Amino acid sequence: MRNDLLSSEDQNVVPPIVRRLRIAILVDDQATNGLTAEHGFSLWVEADDQRILFDTGLATALLTNADRMGISLNQTDHLVLSHGHDDHTGGIKDVLSRSPDVHVHCHPAAVLPRYTKRGDQLVSLAMPAAARRALGDMPPERLDWTTGSRSLFPGVGITGPIPRLAHFEEAYGHYLLDADGTAVDQFEDDMALWLNTSEGLVVCVGCCHAGLVNTLNSARRCSHTSHLHAVIGGFHLLRASDERLQCTLAALTELRPDLIIPCHCTGNRFVEALRLEFGGRVSAGRAGATYVFGGSIDWEKIDDENRYKPLVCLC
Repeated sequence: MRNDLLSSEDQNVVPPIVRRLRIAILVDDQATNGLTAEHGFSLWVEADDQRILFDTGLATALLTNADRMGISLNQTDHLVLSHGHDDHTGGIKDVLSRSPDVHVHCHPAAVLPRYTKRGDQLVSLAMPAAARRALGDMPPERLDWTTGSRSLFPGVGITGPIPRLAHFEEAYGHYLLDADGTAVDQFEDDMALWLNTSEGLVVCVGCCHAGLVNTLNSARRCSHTSHLHAVIGGFHLLRASDERLQCTLAALTELRPDLIIPCHCTGNRFVEALRLEFGGRVSAGRAGATYVFGGSIDWEKIDDENRYKPLVCLC
Protein backbone atom coordinates (compact mmCIF):
# COMPACT_ATOMS: atom_id res chain seq x y z
CA MET A 1 0.00 0.00 0.00
CA ARG A 2 2.88 2.37 0.69
CA ASN A 3 5.08 4.13 -1.83
CA ASP A 4 7.72 1.43 -1.28
CA LEU A 5 5.36 -0.95 -3.09
CA LEU A 6 7.04 0.52 -6.19
CA SER A 7 10.65 -0.39 -6.83
CA SER A 8 13.29 2.33 -6.64
CA GLU A 9 13.56 2.06 -10.42
CA ASP A 10 9.78 2.60 -10.79
CA GLN A 11 9.87 5.59 -8.46
CA ASN A 12 12.51 7.21 -10.67
CA VAL A 13 10.41 6.77 -13.84
CA VAL A 14 8.64 9.91 -15.08
CA PRO A 15 5.50 8.48 -16.74
CA PRO A 16 3.65 10.30 -19.53
CA ILE A 17 0.41 11.98 -18.51
CA VAL A 18 -2.99 12.73 -19.99
CA ARG A 19 -3.50 16.50 -20.21
CA ARG A 20 -7.29 16.48 -20.40
CA LEU A 21 -9.50 13.78 -18.95
CA ARG A 22 -13.28 13.56 -18.79
CA ILE A 23 -15.10 10.55 -17.34
CA ALA A 24 -18.88 10.17 -17.60
CA ILE A 25 -20.89 7.41 -15.93
CA LEU A 26 -23.11 5.97 -18.64
CA VAL A 27 -24.61 3.01 -16.76
CA ASP A 28 -25.02 2.44 -13.05
CA ASP A 29 -27.52 1.04 -10.55
CA GLN A 30 -28.42 4.64 -9.69
CA ALA A 31 -29.20 7.43 -12.16
CA THR A 32 -29.85 11.15 -12.21
CA ASN A 33 -31.59 13.64 -14.52
CA GLY A 34 -34.10 11.14 -15.87
CA LEU A 35 -31.53 8.65 -17.14
CA THR A 36 -32.13 4.90 -17.06
CA ALA A 37 -30.74 2.94 -14.10
CA GLU A 38 -29.95 -0.75 -14.36
CA HIS A 39 -27.81 -3.28 -12.52
CA GLY A 40 -24.72 -2.77 -14.63
CA PHE A 41 -21.81 -0.46 -15.22
CA SER A 42 -20.23 1.55 -18.03
CA LEU A 43 -17.95 4.58 -18.25
CA TRP A 44 -17.22 6.93 -21.15
CA VAL A 45 -13.64 8.19 -20.97
CA GLU A 46 -12.22 11.03 -23.07
CA ALA A 47 -8.44 11.17 -22.63
CA ASP A 48 -6.87 13.87 -24.77
CA ASP A 49 -7.92 12.88 -28.32
CA GLN A 50 -8.84 9.26 -27.52
CA ARG A 51 -12.24 7.90 -26.49
CA ILE A 52 -12.56 4.77 -24.38
CA LEU A 53 -15.70 2.87 -23.44
CA PHE A 54 -15.10 0.94 -20.23
CA ASP A 55 -17.67 -1.87 -19.97
CA THR A 56 -21.10 -1.79 -21.61
CA GLY A 57 -23.75 -2.36 -18.93
CA LEU A 58 -26.37 -5.09 -18.89
CA ALA A 59 -29.02 -4.28 -21.48
CA THR A 60 -30.77 -1.18 -22.77
CA ALA A 61 -29.41 1.61 -20.57
CA LEU A 62 -26.17 2.11 -22.51
CA LEU A 63 -27.70 3.31 -25.77
CA THR A 64 -30.52 5.24 -24.11
CA ASN A 65 -28.25 7.10 -21.72
CA ALA A 66 -25.52 7.76 -24.30
CA ASP A 67 -28.07 9.39 -26.60
CA ARG A 68 -29.50 11.42 -23.73
CA MET A 69 -26.04 12.60 -22.66
CA GLY A 70 -24.98 13.53 -26.19
CA ILE A 71 -22.26 10.87 -26.32
CA SER A 72 -21.59 9.32 -29.73
CA LEU A 73 -20.59 5.70 -29.24
CA ASN A 74 -19.57 5.52 -32.90
CA GLN A 75 -16.54 7.60 -31.93
CA THR A 76 -15.21 4.90 -29.59
CA ASP A 77 -11.52 4.18 -30.17
CA HIS A 78 -11.09 1.51 -27.48
CA LEU A 79 -13.52 -0.80 -25.70
CA VAL A 80 -12.06 -2.17 -22.45
CA LEU A 81 -13.90 -4.97 -20.63
CA SER A 82 -13.16 -5.26 -16.93
CA HIS A 83 -14.42 -8.87 -16.83
CA GLY A 84 -16.95 -11.15 -18.49
CA HIS A 85 -20.10 -10.83 -16.36
CA ASP A 86 -23.26 -9.98 -18.27
CA ASP A 87 -23.89 -6.72 -16.40
CA HIS A 88 -20.65 -5.39 -17.90
CA THR A 89 -20.80 -6.99 -21.36
CA GLY A 90 -24.47 -6.85 -22.36
CA GLY A 91 -24.01 -3.95 -24.77
CA ILE A 92 -21.02 -5.30 -26.72
CA LYS A 93 -23.00 -6.18 -29.85
CA ASP A 94 -24.58 -2.70 -30.00
CA VAL A 95 -21.23 -0.97 -29.52
CA LEU A 96 -19.46 -3.01 -32.20
CA SER A 97 -22.27 -2.41 -34.67
CA ARG A 98 -21.87 1.36 -34.19
CA SER A 99 -18.07 1.48 -33.96
CA PRO A 100 -16.63 -0.58 -36.82
CA ASP A 101 -13.04 0.55 -36.16
CA VAL A 102 -12.96 0.09 -32.37
CA HIS A 103 -10.19 -1.91 -30.71
CA VAL A 104 -11.42 -4.30 -27.99
CA HIS A 105 -9.33 -5.32 -25.00
CA CYS A 106 -10.42 -8.23 -22.78
CA HIS A 107 -8.99 -11.33 -21.17
CA PRO A 108 -9.66 -14.68 -22.92
CA ALA A 109 -11.44 -15.94 -19.77
CA ALA A 110 -14.08 -13.22 -20.16
CA VAL A 111 -16.06 -15.50 -22.51
CA LEU A 112 -16.16 -18.49 -20.14
CA PRO A 113 -19.44 -19.76 -18.60
CA ARG A 114 -20.17 -17.94 -15.32
CA TYR A 115 -22.66 -18.73 -12.56
CA THR A 116 -23.71 -17.55 -9.13
CA LYS A 117 -25.59 -19.23 -6.30
CA ARG A 118 -28.95 -17.73 -5.40
CA GLY A 119 -30.43 -19.94 -2.75
CA ASP A 120 -30.60 -23.44 -4.22
CA GLN A 121 -30.41 -22.12 -7.78
CA LEU A 122 -27.44 -21.59 -10.09
CA VAL A 123 -27.97 -18.50 -12.25
CA SER A 124 -25.89 -17.76 -15.34
CA LEU A 125 -23.89 -14.52 -15.33
CA ALA A 126 -22.04 -15.28 -18.55
CA MET A 127 -21.39 -12.84 -21.34
CA PRO A 128 -24.47 -12.95 -23.60
CA ALA A 129 -24.22 -15.23 -26.63
CA ALA A 130 -24.78 -12.29 -28.99
CA ALA A 131 -21.83 -10.48 -27.44
CA ARG A 132 -19.59 -13.54 -27.78
CA ARG A 133 -20.56 -13.90 -31.43
CA ALA A 134 -19.87 -10.22 -32.06
CA LEU A 135 -16.38 -10.58 -30.59
CA GLY A 136 -15.80 -13.72 -32.63
CA ASP A 137 -16.69 -11.86 -35.82
CA MET A 138 -14.13 -9.11 -35.21
CA PRO A 139 -10.97 -8.86 -37.32
CA PRO A 140 -8.20 -10.40 -35.19
CA GLU A 141 -6.02 -7.30 -35.49
CA ARG A 142 -8.64 -5.30 -33.56
CA LEU A 143 -9.30 -7.85 -30.81
CA ASP A 144 -6.69 -7.81 -28.06
CA TRP A 145 -6.94 -10.91 -25.85
CA THR A 146 -5.21 -9.24 -22.92
CA THR A 147 -3.15 -11.59 -20.75
CA GLY A 148 -0.77 -9.01 -19.31
CA SER A 149 -0.49 -5.31 -18.57
CA ARG A 150 -0.85 -3.13 -21.62
CA SER A 151 -0.31 0.51 -22.60
CA LEU A 152 -3.12 1.76 -24.85
CA PHE A 153 -1.44 5.08 -25.61
CA PRO A 154 0.84 7.46 -23.65
CA GLY A 155 -0.43 7.92 -20.11
CA VAL A 156 -3.16 5.28 -20.35
CA GLY A 157 -3.14 1.52 -19.91
CA ILE A 158 -4.80 -1.59 -18.52
CA THR A 159 -3.52 -3.77 -15.72
CA GLY A 160 -4.24 -7.16 -17.23
CA PRO A 161 -4.77 -9.94 -14.65
CA ILE A 162 -4.36 -8.64 -11.10
CA PRO A 163 -2.08 -10.38 -8.56
CA ARG A 164 -3.88 -11.41 -5.37
CA LEU A 165 -1.60 -10.12 -2.63
CA ALA A 166 -3.89 -8.70 0.07
CA HIS A 167 -4.65 -11.51 2.54
CA PHE A 168 -8.21 -10.28 3.18
CA GLU A 169 -9.30 -10.11 -0.49
CA GLU A 170 -10.21 -13.74 -1.06
CA ALA A 171 -12.58 -14.87 -3.81
CA TYR A 172 -16.27 -15.06 -2.92
CA GLY A 173 -17.38 -18.70 -3.00
CA HIS A 174 -20.78 -18.07 -4.59
CA TYR A 175 -19.26 -17.22 -8.00
CA LEU A 176 -18.66 -20.34 -10.07
CA LEU A 177 -17.33 -21.49 -13.43
CA ASP A 178 -19.37 -24.68 -13.86
CA ALA A 179 -23.02 -25.68 -13.71
CA ASP A 180 -22.16 -28.40 -11.16
CA GLY A 181 -21.24 -25.69 -8.68
CA THR A 182 -17.79 -27.06 -7.87
CA ALA A 183 -15.27 -24.69 -9.53
CA VAL A 184 -14.98 -21.36 -7.71
CA ASP A 185 -14.41 -18.46 -10.09
CA GLN A 186 -11.08 -16.78 -9.31
CA PHE A 187 -11.77 -14.05 -11.91
CA GLU A 188 -8.59 -14.42 -13.88
CA ASP A 189 -10.10 -11.95 -16.36
CA ASP A 190 -10.59 -9.11 -13.87
CA MET A 191 -8.63 -5.98 -14.80
CA ALA A 192 -8.73 -2.19 -14.52
CA LEU A 193 -8.09 0.89 -16.65
CA TRP A 194 -5.55 3.45 -15.39
CA LEU A 195 -4.83 6.99 -16.52
CA ASN A 196 -1.95 9.22 -15.41
CA THR A 197 -2.79 12.89 -14.89
CA SER A 198 -0.88 15.87 -13.52
CA GLU A 199 -2.75 15.34 -10.22
CA GLY A 200 -1.87 11.66 -10.00
CA LEU A 201 -3.32 8.31 -11.01
CA VAL A 202 -6.99 7.83 -11.93
CA VAL A 203 -8.19 4.21 -11.83
CA CYS A 204 -11.42 2.92 -13.41
CA VAL A 205 -12.70 -0.40 -12.03
CA GLY A 206 -15.63 -2.61 -12.96
CA CYS A 207 -16.38 -4.80 -9.94
CA CYS A 208 -12.95 -5.33 -8.32
CA HIS A 209 -13.49 -9.08 -8.12
CA ALA A 210 -9.72 -9.30 -7.57
CA GLY A 211 -10.14 -6.95 -4.60
CA LEU A 212 -10.09 -3.16 -4.49
CA VAL A 213 -6.71 -2.94 -2.77
CA ASN A 214 -5.11 -5.51 -5.08
CA THR A 215 -6.52 -3.62 -8.06
CA LEU A 216 -5.27 -0.20 -6.99
CA ASN A 217 -1.81 -1.49 -6.19
CA SER A 218 -1.65 -3.31 -9.53
CA ALA A 219 -2.58 -0.06 -11.33
CA ARG A 220 0.09 1.82 -9.40
CA ARG A 221 2.73 -0.72 -10.39
CA CYS A 222 1.69 -0.81 -14.05
CA SER A 223 1.57 2.99 -14.35
CA HIS A 224 4.78 3.63 -12.35
CA THR A 225 2.76 6.11 -10.28
CA SER A 226 2.52 6.14 -6.50
CA HIS A 227 -0.06 8.85 -5.85
CA LEU A 228 -3.68 7.77 -6.28
CA HIS A 229 -5.70 10.79 -7.32
CA ALA A 230 -9.07 9.09 -7.93
CA VAL A 231 -10.78 5.73 -8.18
CA ILE A 232 -14.18 5.25 -9.82
CA GLY A 233 -16.33 2.14 -10.20
CA GLY A 234 -17.78 -0.83 -8.38
CA PHE A 235 -15.86 -2.07 -5.32
CA HIS A 236 -17.93 -5.24 -4.79
CA LEU A 237 -18.18 -5.09 -1.01
CA LEU A 238 -21.94 -5.56 -0.71
CA ARG A 239 -21.56 -8.98 0.96
CA ALA A 240 -18.15 -8.41 2.54
CA SER A 241 -17.43 -9.31 6.13
CA ASP A 242 -16.85 -6.58 8.71
CA GLU A 243 -13.20 -7.60 8.82
CA ARG A 244 -12.78 -7.18 5.07
CA LEU A 245 -14.49 -3.78 5.14
CA GLN A 246 -12.23 -2.61 7.95
CA CYS A 247 -9.07 -3.88 6.25
CA THR A 248 -10.06 -2.28 2.95
CA LEU A 249 -10.80 1.04 4.64
CA ALA A 250 -7.46 0.94 6.45
CA ALA A 251 -5.62 0.29 3.19
CA LEU A 252 -7.42 3.16 1.45
CA THR A 253 -6.55 5.46 4.34
CA GLU A 254 -2.91 4.63 3.77
CA LEU A 255 -3.22 5.23 0.02
CA ARG A 256 -4.85 8.66 0.68
CA PRO A 257 -6.82 9.10 -2.58
CA ASP A 258 -8.04 12.60 -3.37
CA LEU A 259 -11.39 11.40 -4.76
CA ILE A 260 -13.35 8.17 -4.30
CA ILE A 261 -16.37 7.52 -6.53
CA PRO A 262 -18.11 4.29 -5.42
CA CYS A 263 -20.61 2.91 -7.91
CA HIS A 264 -22.60 -0.18 -8.90
CA CYS A 265 -21.84 -3.08 -6.51
CA THR A 266 -19.99 -1.23 -3.75
CA GLY A 267 -22.69 -1.58 -1.08
CA ASN A 268 -24.20 1.06 1.20
CA ARG A 269 -22.28 -0.04 4.30
CA PHE A 270 -18.94 0.66 2.69
CA VAL A 271 -20.11 3.91 1.10
CA GLU A 272 -21.13 5.18 4.54
CA ALA A 273 -17.81 4.03 6.01
CA LEU A 274 -15.99 5.89 3.24
CA ARG A 275 -17.94 9.06 3.96
CA LEU A 276 -17.12 8.87 7.66
CA GLU A 277 -13.41 8.42 6.92
CA PHE A 278 -12.91 10.64 3.86
CA GLY A 279 -15.77 13.16 4.05
CA GLY A 280 -16.00 15.38 0.99
CA ARG A 281 -13.49 13.27 -0.93
CA VAL A 282 -16.30 10.73 -1.51
CA SER A 283 -18.77 11.29 -4.35
CA ALA A 284 -21.28 8.46 -4.78
CA GLY A 285 -21.47 7.72 -8.49
CA ARG A 286 -24.57 7.42 -10.62
CA ALA A 287 -25.41 7.45 -14.31
CA GLY A 288 -25.31 11.03 -15.56
CA ALA A 289 -22.40 12.21 -13.41
CA THR A 290 -19.36 13.59 -15.23
CA TYR A 291 -15.91 14.21 -13.77
CA VAL A 292 -13.35 16.49 -15.43
CA PHE A 293 -9.65 16.22 -14.59
CA GLY A 294 -7.06 18.77 -15.68
CA GLY A 295 -9.19 20.42 -18.37
CA SER A 296 -12.10 22.69 -19.08
CA ILE A 297 -15.81 22.06 -19.57
CA ASP A 298 -17.73 22.79 -22.74
CA TRP A 299 -20.24 25.08 -21.01
CA GLU A 300 -21.96 25.89 -24.32
CA LYS A 301 -23.00 22.25 -24.63
CA ILE A 302 -24.16 22.16 -21.01
CA ASP A 303 -26.15 25.39 -21.25
CA ASP A 304 -28.05 24.39 -24.39
CA GLU A 305 -31.70 24.19 -23.24
CA ASN A 306 -32.43 21.41 -25.70
CA ARG A 307 -29.76 19.08 -24.37
CA TYR A 308 -29.14 16.94 -21.35
CA LYS A 309 -27.61 18.82 -18.42
CA PRO A 310 -24.94 16.65 -16.80
CA LEU A 311 -23.96 16.70 -13.17
CA VAL A 312 -20.36 17.95 -13.55
CA CYS A 313 -17.56 17.82 -11.01
CA LEU A 314 -14.19 19.51 -11.60
CA CYS A 315 -11.54 17.28 -10.02
